[in-house]
Amino acid sequence: MKTHPIKSSEITPKHVYLSRRAFLKAAGVIAGSAALAACGPQSAGGTPQSNATQPVTDGKTDELGNPLNSFQDITHYNNYYEFSTDKEGVARLVGDFKTSPWEVDVYGLVNQPQKYAVEDLVSKFQPEEHIYRLRCVEAWSMVIPWVGFPLSKLLKEVEPTSDAKYVRFETLFKPDEMPGQNQPFYPWPYQEGLRLDEAMHDLTLLVTGLYGGELPAQNGGGIRLVVPWKYGFKSIKAVIKIELTAEQPATMWSTIAPNEYGFYANVNPNVDHPRWSQHTERRIGEFGRRDTLMFNGYADQVAHLYEGLDLRQNY
Repeated sequence: MKTHPIKSSEITPKHVYLSRRAFLKAAGVIAGSAALAACGPQSAGGTPQSNATQPVTDGKTDELGNPLNSFQDITHYNNYYEFSTDKEGVARLVGDFKTSPWEVDVYGLVNQPQKYAVEDLVSKFQPEEHIYRLRCVEAWSMVIPWVGFPLSKLLKEVEPTSDAKYVRFETLFKPDEMPGQNQPFYPWPYQEGLRLDEAMHDLTLLVTGLYGGELPAQNGGGIRLVVPWKYGFKSIKAVIKIELTAEQPATMWSTIAPNEYGFYANVNPNVDHPRWSQHTERRIGEFGRRDTLMFNGYADQVAHLYEGLDLRQNY
């Protein structure tokens, strides 16, 4: 398989990124749950119910020179329909959401199906924690310092069979703790999918934290997916199931509105959404708009995955 590893400028060892004292302070961050993307500004509605703790950083930027968004931005503007469609209201609703214990079931077309506790995933695949300074984008964008590990590490351990072509992900369904799941408008639980070669790419991460601490509930704990070259709804939160399949899996947004949301959802500024242009995006914390980059700026790493594929038809 042709590999395009993550640029070294996009990865910072945690011991370099944070002081030990700052990390211990951040380690009290509550973990939490799933749906569209993890992006956003300060809530106007008062103090959130989560106990996310502000860490200290060294002001690093991504490889394009973009500064990280603040911890406050990232944890107070969240696309998370399992809790609310109000992006500034999610952080106030996660107080009852329990993320421990948390297990992920990996099964389907694999030789070694496994059920993992998140802490076991961290000790096995993330023994030396790194910060991945990656961009996420929807109609707005952020630069977020994720803590996690490549999904490929887990997939290699369970040994996909030769029939496996896709990976399906499923979110926790617990409407007593995730009030948005009581709304009948969506086919809960949230589901997403990737081609197997997309899932095996080094930029496809399972994320267990951000800013050197654990993963706040409103950002997708106990564990979430991050696929930075795709629109944010592909980066499913609160993952409890990972299934290897032979057929392309149904995904939530392509099921609801297939004319608007395709399976691939690659960032492509040349293909407009039916209801808005995708030529520009708004970076949270900035007043103006900036040009949207093909594959969200990761074309050098991922464009080879789509050689020969019509990205207007396969949106």
